[in-house]
Amino acid sequence: MSKKHQSLTRLALQKFKKNVWGVLSLVVIALVGFIAVFAYVLAPDNSQNANQMHISIHSQSPGFKVLMLELPNKSTSGQSLVSQLFFGVNNNVTEIPISNFRADGDTLYYSEFVPEGITGQEKELHIAGYSKLQYEALVKEHTFLFGTDKYGRDLLSRVLVGSRISFFIGFIAVFISLVIGIFMGSIAGYFGGKVDALIMWFINVTWSIPTLLLVIAITLALGKGFWQVFIAVGLTMWVEVARVVRGQVMGVKELQYVTAARALGYTDFRIIVNHVLPNIMAPVIVISAANFAAAILIESGLSFLGIGAQPPMASWGAMIKDHYNYIILGKPYLALIPGACIMILVMAFMLMGNALRDALDVKN
Repeated sequence: MSKKHQSLTRLALQKFKKNVWGVLSLVVIALVGFIAVFAYVLAPDNSQNANQMHISIHSQSPGFKVLMLELPNKSTSGQSLVSQLFFGVNNNVTEIPISNFRADGDTLYYSEFVPEGITGQEKELHIAGYSKLQYEALVKEHTFLFGTDKYGRDLLSRVLVGSRISFFIGFIAVFISLVIGIFMGSIAGYFGGKVDALIMWFINVTWSIPTLLLVIAITLALGKGFWQVFIAVGLTMWVEVARVVRGQVMGVKELQYVTAARALGYTDFRIIVNHVLPNIMAPVIVISAANFAAAILIESGLSFLGIGAQPPMASWGAMIKDHYNYIILGKPYLALIPGACIMILVMAFMLMGNALRDALDVKN
């Protein structure tokens, strides 16, 4: 039996490898996952939530370059390497965009950046014990590859850090939906009768409520926040999993190996877990890929409405909300870049789901 299972798994894997779009989608998903985990390592602005604001350089075009005076912040406390990797670095410098500077003795003279080519007022900076070379080391050129948003934050960094919410909400929401959906669906399909009727009534009631409205209600009940959105999305996606599992279990429970397990005196729990569920996981895997895409879209919609991830946390949906007016103001990339990221990730999950469906279809 194990050899047959291995052969079927190998056959499905071979079929999946032949699907170019499926493999490409898997690569895209893996790349986004890598970016999501190591976002603060890759982001030019590795401060917490990539939230370094510079109002004087707001809404600058992609490729914008500016001199940045970085003044050490003595009030910051020590931070562990793990915390820096996963939560960003505490703001340990104060950044000031400048247009020019010069060091004279123990004093630094600089002009703050003013848009439209206007020269700002010259200011002085004196730090005891600093030499000309030390002053010059404080000035660095920053390049904003995706430009800056309306608050003067690095758009590339915000996009990279924002991938965390869109990517991980899929895992958490799908995990919650699988736990509830598989439990409810397997119980309804296996026992049938009044148990099935009661669970199906609950499923149909939940199914009849618009998903977005249900998510909004749960979010408002749990409160606005990062984890609340994850839980709310997961609690609304289990009905599809439950219906699929129920139908599969109803077809499998009458097969000979389940009847033999009952004759051997196995408990219902053991039969469901060890014999029924392993043989119906193919359609569950496929629907999970679709639920990943749905969870990303729902979270983006909630963030756009202002009840998703709250500022200053970076979220692709919130970035679109902040900048959709710029589409008609000559800077459409501020909204189109995060929108394109959502589209690419959702499409990758949908194409991978289609590839998994074809690979796990034993009839082909």
